[in-house]
Amino acid sequence: MKPPARAALLAATLLLFAPTFLTGAAAQGPPVADAAGYVRRLGDRDARTRQQAAEELARLVAVEHMRLVEGYRMQERDARVRLALDWALYRMGKTQALFEVVRGLESDSRYEQALSYLAQLETPQPLYVFLKRVSGKTQVRLIEALARVGDATTLDEIKPFMDSPDPVVSEAAKFAEREITIRLEEKTAPDEVTRPRRTGSTPEEETREEPPV
Repeated sequence: MKPPARAALLAATLLLFAPTFLTGAAAQGPPVADAAGYVRRLGDRDARTRQQAAEELARLVAVEHMRLVEGYRMQERDARVRLALDWALYRMGKTQALFEVVRGLESDSRYEQALSYLAQLETPQPLYVFLKRVSGKTQVRLIEALARVGDATTLDEIKPFMDSPDPVVSEAAKFAEREITIRLEEKTAPDEVTRPRRTGSTPEEETREEPPV
C-alpha cells in the first residue's frame, strides 16, 4: 500500500473511533467524528446502547449518515431501537418515517417513547394528517402529543374531536384545548410590573397620587 493511501486509511480509522465527547465551541454543531461514533454504536450488541445512539443521531440531525442509518433500520430486530431509528430518519429528512413514529403510539410498551419524540417537533402541523387516519387509543395519544406541541392552529384541528361520541377522545381534545390555550396566554400575556402594597392600604389608595410636599 502506497504511503498516501495508508495515511488516508489511518485518518479514516481515527475518525471512526474518535471520542464522542466534545466541549466548548465544538459541541455546538454536529461534528462528523461525533456522529460517526454514534453510527458505530448502532452495531452494538446492547439494545439500549443502540437506541441511545439512534437518539443522539436524531439530535445531531446527521444527514450525512442517513444511508447507513437506513441500513441499520432494515436489519434491526428490537422494536424500541427501530422506533428510535425511525425518529432519527425523520429528523434527517425522511418524512415518511414519521408514520412509524406515530404508529409507536399504538404500543403500550413504546407509547411513552414515541410521545417523547413527537413532543420534540418544532411545529404540530406534520401530525394533523394523522388525526383522522388513526382511531381508538392511538387517536387519544396523538391528541395528547398535540397538547404538548400544539399552537393556535391546533385548536381548529382538534375542535371536531371535542364533540366525539367517544368520551375518552372528547376529554382528550378538551384537555389539549386547555393546555394549548394556557400556553398561548402565557406567551402573549404582557409583563406586569407591580409595586408592593403598603400594609393597611386599599387598591384605590395605592393608585392615588401623593400630594406634592
